[in-house]
Amino acid sequence: MSSVGLLYVGAVLCVNGLVLIGLVRPRGATVLNFLVGALQVVFPTILLSGAGGDPDAILAASGLYLFGFTYLWVGAINTFDLPAEGFGWFSLYVAIAAVVFGGAAVVLQADPVSAAMWWLWAALWFLFFLLDGFGHTWLRVPIGWFAIFCGIATCTLPALLQLLGLYAPSPVAGAALGLVGTAVLVLALTLGRRSLRPRRIETDAELTGDPEAAVARPAASAPAPAEGQSDAESGAARPSDGVSEPGPTEIAARIVTRR
Repeated sequence: MSSVGLLYVGAVLCVNGLVLIGLVRPRGATVLNFLVGALQVVFPTILLSGAGGDPDAILAASGLYLFGFTYLWVGAINTFDLPAEGFGWFSLYVAIAAVVFGGAAVVLQADPVSAAMWWLWAALWFLFFLLDGFGHTWLRVPIGWFAIFCGIATCTLPALLQLLGLYAPSPVAGAALGLVGTAVLVLALTLGRRSLRPRRIETDAELTGDPEAAVARPAASAPAPAEGQSDAESGAARPSDGVSEPGPTEIAARIVTRR
């Protein structure tokens, strides 16, 4: 991928990550998705038209369409409120292709940094597949954070280094990028799973540290009898507040006393 295209892919990944986290509304990222998607479709078409059958040029241009179609599809989903299941399964296709492109970067280009970038993209698009293809919505926020990381570490920084003439791929740099990316992914998924665990309600004794501070919770009140229905007919017990109601004998004695 060219340095210019890589720079703007980093921008759209960061913004889409913010959408998944909830800091940006989906339609707020529509324009950028359409612009970058169109860029990633027009440029490889121009490259292919001038490739002259060169296998390296064709290989370099072919992978760009995967990203172009991705961002155009995301823009359409956000704009027209389309179902995302089809995009989810397309993301699986992108993930598989990205694994192959990563292998080609090692074998054919001897560029371990590009290989690590492709494999991290494969992991990201596979998560898109789980989110949109299978509806695992708990992945939304972890994917958002991982997308932001990928936008910065696998797109923006390499693009800037290439533009400045400072890009020097090495096995150490590739391994470091892969390890850091894996650590960020594991951390995001772990925190995402923890957020799903139900919180245990602490008792008053645990909050104060005093075992005698436990407070009994009031029991649920009984349903009120229907209109025209007595307490006996409804089966609802009237609260006594610790005082028993007088029986018939006691009522008669009170009447005689008053007289």
